Amino acid sequence: MNLKKAEHPFRFMTLMSLTQPTGIKVRDLPELLNQLKAVPGSVIYYHTHHFLKQHQYLSPEPPNDFAYWVTNVLREESLGEQLASIDTVRFSSIRAIREKLVAVIQDYLALARTTRTASEGDELYLMKSISFIFPTAYEAGDISDFLMCVRKVSILSLYHHIFEARLRLEKGVNDFSAWLEGELGEKELAQAIAGLDPYSQTLEALRNRIRGFVERRLQDAAQEAARAS
Repeated sequence: MNLKKAEHPFRFMTLMSLTQPTGIKVRDLPELLNQLKAVPGSVIYYHTHHFLKQHQYLSPEPPNDFAYWVTNVLREESLGEQLASIDTVRFSSIRAIREKLVAVIQDYLALARTTRTASEGDELYLMKSISFIFPTAYEAGDISDFLMCVRKVSILSLYHHIFEARLRLEKGVNDFSAWLEGELGEKELAQAIAGLDPYSQTLEALRNRIRGFVERRLQDAAQEAARAS
C-alpha cells in the first residue's frame, strides 16, 4: 500500500497552561457586558473552555462560566439559558464568541426593566488563560504515522491541536484537518475530523473517533491496493 508522503511532516505539539487572575470582578450585567467588550481574548477563552481540560474524562456538555454565574448568582434564568445555549462549535475565533456573548446580553438588557446585583463575595472574578506550547517527540509523515501518533500523544496535545489552534490561533479549522487535506490531499478524512463536535464528548472519546476515521481510511487504501494488484 503506497501512502502519500507529506512534504512538511506534522509535528505534534503539547501545552502547559497557567491561569492568572485579572484583578477584575463584575457585580451585575452592565458590568459584565462592559468587561466582555474590553478584556483580552484569553479571558473569554478561559471562561468558555477551562472546563474541558479540568474534566477531561467526564462527559460534557461543558458549561461556560458566564451562563453559570448569570443563572445561579444573578438568578437571571432566561439569560442564563441563552448564554448556555450558545453553540461554541459554530465559531472559528474567540472574537466571534465574544461578539455573540455581547449581542445576547445587550439584547437582554434592552428589554429588562431591572437587573440584579451579586452579593459581596458572589461577584464573578475574571481570569485569563496563558498557554505555553512545546514540541513533542511525535511526527507524522503520512496517514499511517499520523494514526500511530494519535494513539500515543497526550490529551493535552489533542486539546491544543483541536481547540487552541482553531480558536485562539484563529485558524478556522483544527490542525489535523488542515494538514491532512493540505499536505496529503485527504479531503474526505479531513472533513470527517472537522465535522466532529469536540464539545459533546471527552477528549479520549474524541481520540477514539479520530482513530476510527483514520483506521477506516487505511483499510480502504489497503483494499484498493489489493484490487489494483
